[in-house]
Amino acid sequence: MDSLITAAARALATGDPLGALNRVALRDDPPALALRGIAMAQLGDLARAKALLQRAARAFGPKEAVARARCVVAEAEIALVSRDLGWPAKALDAARAALEKHGDWVNAAHARHLEVRRLLLIGRLDQAERVLAKLDPTPFPPAWRAAHELVVAGIAMRRLRTKEARAALVLAEHAARDARIPALLAEVESASRVLNTPAARLIARGEERPLLLEEVEALVASKAFVVDACRYVVRNAGTVISLARRPVLFALARALAEAWPEDVSRGALLARAFKAKHVDESHRARLRVEIGRLRKALRTLADATATKDGFALVPRHARDVVVLATPVEEEHGSVLAFLADGESWSSSALALALGASQRTVQRALDELAVAGKVQSFGRARARRWMTPPVAGFTTTLLLPAALPGD
Repeated sequence: MDSLITAAARALATGDPLGALNRVALRDDPPALALRGIAMAQLGDLARAKALLQRAARAFGPKEAVARARCVVAEAEIALVSRDLGWPAKALDAARAALEKHGDWVNAAHARHLEVRRLLLIGRLDQAERVLAKLDPTPFPPAWRAAHELVVAGIAMRRLRTKEARAALVLAEHAARDARIPALLAEVESASRVLNTPAARLIARGEERPLLLEEVEALVASKAFVVDACRYVVRNAGTVISLARRPVLFALARALAEAWPEDVSRGALLARAFKAKHVDESHRARLRVEIGRLRKALRTLADATATKDGFALVPRHARDVVVLATPVEEEHGSVLAFLADGESWSSSALALALGASQRTVQRALDELAVAGKVQSFGRARARRWMTPPVAGFTTTLLLPAALPGD
């Protein structure tokens, strides 16, 4: 490479896209096109960046497989940032294989990082951990070492391993300072704030208070009987019973847990579980049936005993009963949780991340838009949705992923 290309590449590596453009902005040779594309990506013009990288990849000759593979990796990173989760993963795999074949281990590792970040984004934590385990961050330059530790911290937060997350964030901060890239340091600081922001609410004995992620971890590991409204499960001493597919039973369990040790009247249970406004004998019969199903589902952990006015929850082993709820309960909370990262999402990307149909997600977005909670720009397939980050709490527990014991 000539001196201008080398200088532009060094500028990009230190987070100076304008310095890079000053050196190659008027050039149309393949290396310059690729560097211009990366510079435009750092400046936020992702559409232009993608077009430049595609031009560069086509312009490189058949003997320049490494250069083409690097362009594909850069395009994959743009797709990830722009939440284009439908971008072909096979292209990234092929690029990574080409880089490994030619000994470019650093860029090959970066390709794996992009794969891990995509898996983390859509909640496939087991796969993300398996891929991450193949990487040794020791030889990485500081910027990529910081990115590696951010991924480690992200997985640890979703797994409720807060000590591991804090340790990774400390390493990420050191690496970001060594890299001297302000945007990277800001990303580390933003990730660190998640650990110091309320992530859930604890409801017990008629009172509630906010919980940090670290406190949620301690609660999940405790001997308390926990009705978890973040994952729709019931937990106690390592035993987890999922009621995610049985919403009526979960509503009854939550109502009984919120009132514990007191009972809940039959009318209140009917209103809570069935939204019944006028109670008749058919509603009472249905309540008896559902309470019987709840007893059967929770038979190893608790019982629901009849009282004069209604029913009461009686744990078999635990001395305390609590409800773990999200910070703000919203009908479409999971959609808002993804949009809270401040990035723009397509409805198809949200559907993939949530594991829901695109039609369901689109209806949710339309309702949120009517309520003024989200906004869109663009049309048809280019339409994107976003919302400002929700201040005051973290959405970690709203994201679809398994917690310990699930």
